[in-house]
Amino acid sequence: MIGRTIFVMSKRQGYGVKLVRGPFVALPQHHLATDDPDVVARLASESIGPIAADLFCGAGGLSLGLERAGYKVLVGVDHDEDALATHRAHHAGMSSKLDLAEPSVVEELGALLKRIKVDLIAGGPPCQPFSRAGRSAMRDLVQRGSRPAEDMRRGLWQSFLRTVAIAQPAAVLMENVPDMALDHGMWILRSMVDELEGLGYSVHERVVSTSDYGVPQLRQRFFLVALRDGTRFDWPKADERIISVRNAIGDLPPVEGGWRPQNGDDPADRVASGWASYGGPHSSFQHRMRADVPDDQADRIYDHITRPVRQDDAEAFALMDSSTKYSDLPEELKRYRSDIFDDKYKRLSWDNLSRTIVAHIAKDGYWYIHPDQSRTISVREAARIQTFPDDVRFSGPPSAAFKQIGNAVPPEVAFRLATAIRDSLEHPVPGNFRTADVAQQLAGWYETVETGAIPWLRSTNRLQLVVAAGLLDRMSASDARLGWRLIEPLRNCDEMRAARRAIEFGLGPLGRAHRIEVLDAILDELSSSDIQLENATADELKALKSIGPSVADLAVRVHPGESEQREEPIVATSGAIRVASRFFGARVHENRNRLTDGRLAVARLVGGDDNSHAAHLGLIELAESVCMTSAPDCGLCPLVADCSHAALEGYQLRLPATNQALA
Repeated sequence: MIGRTIFVMSKRQGYGVKLVRGPFVALPQHHLATDDPDVVARLASESIGPIAADLFCGAGGLSLGLERAGYKVLVGVDHDEDALATHRAHHAGMSSKLDLAEPSVVEELGALLKRIKVDLIAGGPPCQPFSRAGRSAMRDLVQRGSRPAEDMRRGLWQSFLRTVAIAQPAAVLMENVPDMALDHGMWILRSMVDELEGLGYSVHERVVSTSDYGVPQLRQRFFLVALRDGTRFDWPKADERIISVRNAIGDLPPVEGGWRPQNGDDPADRVASGWASYGGPHSSFQHRMRADVPDDQADRIYDHITRPVRQDDAEAFALMDSSTKYSDLPEELKRYRSDIFDDKYKRLSWDNLSRTIVAHIAKDGYWYIHPDQSRTISVREAARIQTFPDDVRFSGPPSAAFKQIGNAVPPEVAFRLATAIRDSLEHPVPGNFRTADVAQQLAGWYETVETGAIPWLRSTNRLQLVVAAGLLDRMSASDARLGWRLIEPLRNCDEMRAARRAIEFGLGPLGRAHRIEVLDAILDELSSSDIQLENATADELKALKSIGPSVADLAVRVHPGESEQREEPIVATSGAIRVASRFFGARVHENRNRLTDGRLAVARLVGGDDNSHAAHLGLIELAESVCMTSAPDCGLCPLVADCSHAALEGYQLRLPATNQALA
């Protein structure tokens, strides 16, 4: 798609950045593009393959991957006009500017997608984490069918789910930054899982390193896949080798900073419609990027244009290699404080991954200095690193192109995931658990445990909990119960100070007499602090040096407090992650993402419904009393029926009667 271009200095609003002077690319729309829902319905009825819709589509990175996997993307929705023009140029059907913060718009869109029998709804809704929303308030937001517009704008993910609920596609694919799912309480993830499972979908989530799926950059993204009828989803296998920057852009010709091509398709406007001479691809990745370029353009590369380079920047770039930090540059070449902007400039390495291409590249390219030329990367190089093929062009000026590229889902990742979705649907295997069922089993089991290995989980007093956690953690169940007897009668700081010698004496036989210093530190800091322990937030508790972050989160999890800003964080203790790892299988063991995968897995086990609180405490207790580091007693575990580890050990048919009732 080459398109008509005109040379302008754009003054349009909406980018939040100064636009770069350069060619404005005006792309012709796809010959089957339409604004008529009836035409979309006709196109859907005539389509041989499955139908997809891409909400919050941007330039269409997801859409390109879906189409390569065999889906026909007939609906794209976004608010950015240049991105929509790009999408409309490359895809049939509707590419519409719709405000999905408006409930009536969501209802109409859902009805259209239901009418055309959409098979897959994809998208990356903008999202603000609800890390401090109370569980009851969040559940109310999720379950209400209509809400004020300002609420909808804070949760476009809910508009996405409402569309799914109306259209009922066979599959859902959602992408976002990892922080969407990994906020303190992981409310959005847990709410999405709760709602999608309630609609009959199996839900599968993961933070993906996109370099595992053929993308030549360091880029992590959160993906959620939901399949109708509880069908299991198998994630694509990771590549054994990475695609380096050289593999991605090493075939592109050298250019000077600020270069504008002089060759042009339009004799009256050669600069704007110009291209650089191209010698041909070398790596398999490059061949793939060139696969759909027309034969008469095989010797051309479009959009290989760069920003002008200041003289001092050019001198700085010339001194840098891929390991040079901004602080290493001579003082006379620094325009920013190096103690704040230590990584302000970054030269890419030919033999490694690029750093993440983000929308900020529309402002400047200092994070993306070419591996051996003294300039920042071109529009085409950024597109290549995001795996956009060379026949795809971007509407608008260069700044708009950079922004669209930085905001996009890499098409290669979308292709891998969409292919895996089709494989899972075409060869369906039932999923092996629902979060709501697992949470119910954990909560029910916890209610049957009278004391357990962590008796302070049942305390109604935060001071008791933080003191017990500081003095008695990682003890055997019998020793922990003995130690708890020393603390359980004491309700406040004064009582604990008065009993200090007795506590120290009682800890002696348990090998914990030295921990009395922990008690002293807690009592001293509380007496000198204005923090009210019983209603303090997790952040306030973490400000106390005597209480570690994990203990602070545990205290708030057990006692959420009485204020409107109730917190119930996901507490990913080493024990909870161990149980989750065994339940889900080996992927939680991966060192690179162990904590991230562990927190996601813990959130999936405890859920977000009425059983969540007891289920979370049950998970923590289970790790210390049944699913221990060595010799786990799978026969006593309430999760044995669905646990991957138990299945490997042959316990799936040995459920005790009490656990069968819970299951």
